[in-house]
This record gives sequence, C-alpha cells and structure tokens, in this order.
Amino acid sequence: MKKFIAEFKEFALKGNMIDLAIGMIIATSFNAVVKSIVDDLLMPAFAFIFGKSDFSQLVAFAEYAEDGTLTGGIKYGMFIQNMVNFGIIALSLFVMVKLMNKLKNPKPVEEAPVEEAPAPKPDDIVLLEEIRDLLAKEKVNN
Repeated sequence: MKKFIAEFKEFALKGNMIDLAIGMIIATSFNAVVKSIVDDLLMPAFAFIFGKSDFSQLVAFAEYAEDGTLTGGIKYGMFIQNMVNFGIIALSLFVMVKLMNKLKNPKPVEEAPVEEAPAPKPDDIVLLEEIRDLLAKEKVNN
C-alpha cells in the first residue's frame, strides 16, 4: 500500500501535472472573459443591427407545446451563437499565443553595420601590382 501511495504522490505532483492544472484554471477564467465579451459587448451590437440579442432563440420548423414552450425544431440559432463564440475564442487564443511567442522570443536588435578597415594586401599581391603598373607604363612610353 505504501508503494501505491508513493507512486500516486509522484504521479500527482509531477511538474507537468501541476502545469496542466494551472492551464485548466487559466482556461476556465479565460472562458469567462470571452463569454463576457460575447454576451456583454458583441451581442448587444448584433441586437442593434439584427434586432435579436441572442441567436440561440432562432428555430426553424418549431414545434410548441400548448403552454408555449418549445418542444422541437431545428435550432440553427444555437449553432450560429456557438460559431460566434468559437470565432471569438479562436481569435483571442491566436492573439494571445502570438503575443506570448513575441515575449518569449523577442527580435534581436539590429546594430548598424560597422565599417571595417580593409585588410592589408599580402606582399606577393603588392609586388605583382607594381610589376603590372611598370609594364603598363613601359607600354605607354613605347
């Protein structure tokens, strides 16, 4: 039994497990922020444009009970609502990942190129150039 508890403790306290737990907590709070953006900021704008503040109530081929409650139909409005939510979450995550990558790997600052003095020519090249110049000078004089 002690071995089992020791193995469980090792498993539960691994660094990856803790990172995963932290990620889940952050994701849950991030979901609340995105839901608030959708419900409190975007959907009122859609309501102003389309006249409906919540797409989830849109139903085709609706069937209602005698008391007026919806009993069946194609809830295409819920699909639209979920697509809007997904698009905002995907865009938010994309921007967050790009920002994190930029913070993690900042661009190196490019320095102005430093002009280096030309390297001195080897002696044999200098000698060959002198010979060439003398031969060209003799040719001009003749």
